[in-house]
Amino acid sequence: MRGKMWLSLFTFIGALGTLALHGAAEEGVTMEKVAFGGWPNCYRLSNGTIEVIATTDVGPRIIRFGFVGEENEFKEFAAQLGQTGGEEWRIYGGHRLWHAPEERPRTYYPDNSPLEARVEGNTLHLIQPPETTTGIQKEIDLTVSPRANQVTVVHRLRNQGMWTVELAAWALTVMAPGGFAIVPQEPYVSHAERLLPVRPLVLWGYTDMSDPRWTWGQKFVLLRQDPNLAAPQKAGFGNTQGWVAYARQGHLFLKRFHYFAGATYPDFGCTTELFTNDAMLEVETLSPLARLQPGGVITHTEHWFLFKEVPVKAEEGSVEALVLPKVEAAEEMVED
Repeated sequence: MRGKMWLSLFTFIGALGTLALHGAAEEGVTMEKVAFGGWPNCYRLSNGTIEVIATTDVGPRIIRFGFVGEENEFKEFAAQLGQTGGEEWRIYGGHRLWHAPEERPRTYYPDNSPLEARVEGNTLHLIQPPETTTGIQKEIDLTVSPRANQVTVVHRLRNQGMWTVELAAWALTVMAPGGFAIVPQEPYVSHAERLLPVRPLVLWGYTDMSDPRWTWGQKFVLLRQDPNLAAPQKAGFGNTQGWVAYARQGHLFLKRFHYFAGATYPDFGCTTELFTNDAMLEVETLSPLARLQPGGVITHTEHWFLFKEVPVKAEEGSVEALVLPKVEAAEEMVED
């Protein structure tokens, strides 16, 4: 009964939020209610060049990101699109927010219910009802830049329960198949200059470092998505460089995030994780771990960029020549 009361309340509030969205965006950015993938209550934010679509029927999920009129950069699981309700967790596709470290059943809370939607200027706020099993409330804020191919994504975990919980915000983006992910190595330092290690490399029980999808390079680690190889692969990195990317069909999706020196990160110190199987590849970033007291909030921000005409190959020289200039350009474009 308590869950149904929350559902009814947030459905009502979400309807009020829908009314507030129209005409609220700043000049250069449009917000509109649309149907997408069988969900009737989605919101499209666009600056005319890029667009992002979030559904409020389930989630929070950002189900589409891409250039207007072109393919979705995110994976869509067609059999699950449009579904709502039920007790099983569904991946759906797109971008989601979890709390780390990963554990069943806590992490796999079924986010299959309607959300509250609010708008402030160019920002769409998506607010999930508190999880009945954990007391954690997930929120995502989306802000589209009117001047650049950039989206700022703020992830928020709020402890609405009665006990202190240790966790980290975990932002997972499910990319469409056929591309490859890029994680920067730490800058080279000679043995004479530095004796201590510069970052952890974390492996899972099913990680196979000899798998041909991996390239363990001098300057980058690359992971290819291959629809013909079903075995999952995953690795984590204490990535202090603050970026990770995914290249596919001449497009480059780039995330920038802030690294907090001295903070304790989950999974033996991971700020960035990559996962792939035969259906998709996930590009993931994490916040530091926090002991979240009742009423407490942790925030994790990603800046997304999308570039065209980047014919990069899964080779170190190509990545250095074509991707690094985009990383530098994105750093200058970040709008705090």
